[in-house]
Parts: sequence; C-alpha cells; structure tokens
Amino acid sequence: MANLAQAIPLSERVPEPYWKRPAIWRGLILATLLTWLYLPVIVRLWQQWWSDPNFSHGFFVPFFSLFVLWQNRWTLNSVPREPSTWGLPIVVVSLCTLILGILGAEVFLARTSLLLLAAGMTVFFVGWKMLRAVLFPLVFLVLMVPIPAIIFNEITLPLQIFASKLAAWALPIFGVPVLREGNIINLPAMPLEVADACSGIRSLLSLTTLTIMYGYLLEKRILIRVLLGLAAIPIAVAANGFRIIGTGLLVQYWDPDKAQGFFHEFSGWLIFVFSLLLLFCVHQGFRLMLRRSGAAA
Repeated sequence: MANLAQAIPLSERVPEPYWKRPAIWRGLILATLLTWLYLPVIVRLWQQWWSDPNFSHGFFVPFFSLFVLWQNRWTLNSVPREPSTWGLPIVVVSLCTLILGILGAEVFLARTSLLLLAAGMTVFFVGWKMLRAVLFPLVFLVLMVPIPAIIFNEITLPLQIFASKLAAWALPIFGVPVLREGNIINLPAMPLEVADACSGIRSLLSLTTLTIMYGYLLEKRILIRVLLGLAAIPIAVAANGFRIIGTGLLVQYWDPDKAQGFFHEFSGWLIFVFSLLLLFCVHQGFRLMLRRSGAAA
C-alpha cells in the first residue's frame, strides 16, 4: 500500500497544457478583438501602398521595424518587465482616435491610432522600460502611414514651383530659352508641365525612409543619423530638379516624344540611384568632418 501513493516532485510535474492557461486565452481574445477592429484599416492601408506610387515605400517600413526588433532580441529579453496600468489611458486614447477617424472619414487618424495602441499595450503588459527599448522601430512605423491629402498638397505645390524655377534658371545656361508660367515651362519645342508626379514628393518620401534605414544600419552615431535624415530633403529636391532640366534638354535638342516617354520613366529610377550615391558621399563627408574635429580637439 505504501507504493500506491507517491508524491511527484515539483520539478517532475507535467506542465499545464497551453489551452488551459488563462493568459493564453486572454491573449487570443485580445488578438481577435484587435484584428476585428483594425483589419479594415490595415487592408485599406495595404491597398493604398499598392495603388499609389507616392506611398509604395510603406511596404518596407513594417518589415524593417520587425528586423530591428529581431536584431535586438537579446537586448530586449534582458529588459525588466514592469507592467504599468498607465498603459490603459494610452489604449483608451488610441481607441477614441480610431472612432474619430472612422466617424470623420479621416483615415490618417484611424491608422495612427494603431501606433498609439501598440505603445499603450507595450506599457500595460511589459512597462515603460520596454517602450523605450522599442521606441525607434515603433516611431519608424509612422513612415508607413500616408500623410493627409491636405498636407500632401501643401507640400507638392511648393516642390512643383521650386523645380520649375530651378529648370527655368538652368536651361538658359545650356542655350534653351525659357518662359515660365507657374509650374509650366514654355520651351521653343513645346510647353513642359511640372505635374504632381514630377514634383519630387515621391522621391522625397522614399529617400527619407531609405535614409533612416541606411543610417541605422551603417552608422552608430546619433548625430550623423540625424544629419543624414535632414540631408535627404535637399538631396531629393535637387535631384528632381536635375531630372526636369534633363527632360527639358532632351525635349529641345532630341525628341519631345521620347523625352516624355521612356526617358521620363527611366530617369526617375536613374535620379533615385544618383540620390543614393549622393547620400553615400554626404555620409562620408560627415564622417570625415567629425574625424577631423575630433583630431583637432
């Protein structure tokens, strides 16, 4: 009879199945609820990435954030877990932002509420220290959200005018007489319109995103990362101006149809590659300047 009742040491006890753990069920219920709330928002965001070339860079943003989290997985595992109820107000604010975005038909609010929700849940479940540890990949996700149309138009028009002025200034240097009227450049061969697609907003958004990724991967100093991010703006604007100048020269001295056909599409990729090379040169210049300043000190 003594052998019939034998205690099992704690270390040898069979672990409780996953489906019987309350935390697992709570997590599944929460994930299901959030999927139900945000699936329409995510689907519309994905469709805009696919259909609008100005924001096609959004496909790369979440994958890069996941890569950063995976790269820092060992560091994140060492961060103390200190759940805080202060995450609940952030979650409430994010849900209110979602409701306002849906009721007001403002997709920007609905999409940014997803980032607020991620921040609030991080604080609630694992604490403020973890939020600080994942702050960069979380903030980087802002770049995947297309900016509101009213802001987009306010940026596009000045870029169109600047590109037109730059081309109107440079083309006479190459012997091409120019009469500019707003964003329309009148050449002897034909008028050349700097349309929304030629404003440079697409390369500006894409190059800024790639610059931040480039700086994170290839530069450790925060100062140079910030300088690179700021340098992406004039580089993209100037590169687009060169594209308009090149198109004007081809219209005048070669073939207007070819200049506005194959070359117009190919030059976009060519100028973007040129922008990346220029960004690399600027990066090396920043490194050299800091190295010399350090040596002088």
